[in-house]
Amino acid sequence: MADTKPTFVNVLRDALGDRIDPSATNFIEMMADDFVMEFPYARPGMRERIEGREAVVAYLMTVAGSVSIDTVDNVNVHETSDPEVVIVEFEAHGRAPKVDEPYDQRYISVIRARGGRMIHYKDYWNPIQGLKAQVGAAAVEAFILGDSAAREAGA
Repeated sequence: MADTKPTFVNVLRDALGDRIDPSATNFIEMMADDFVMEFPYARPGMRERIEGREAVVAYLMTVAGSVSIDTVDNVNVHETSDPEVVIVEFEAHGRAPKVDEPYDQRYISVIRARGGRMIHYKDYWNPIQGLKAQVGAAAVEAFILGDSAAREAGA
């Protein structure tokens, strides 16, 4: 039986439809050369905006091992009044190898495509979940709840 779980790329392809060139088979191929990626909820010290396909690819290589996504679900696609723009809500589930803990994140992505490629991707996600993937859920939760030991540990 074939695996029918949606992947991130399949979610994008379905959401973007004929806005994306069918020959683009992965996220990088879907990007225009002048692609811009934004992270409005980036925590301090993280980049909020990256310009250019090469710069985005370099950034993605630096964070590639921080999470391993196994499934993508609860996908909702919202068309907008602008034919170039689509909003995609989805959840990603997997593991955070650095801390060997589950990774569960909800995303809202605002994507603009033109000429068969994505030109802008605004990625909204919960920075607390991202931090848990780096230092572990217990450290983050202790810090949020006011545990001074967690603060000293650098969470």
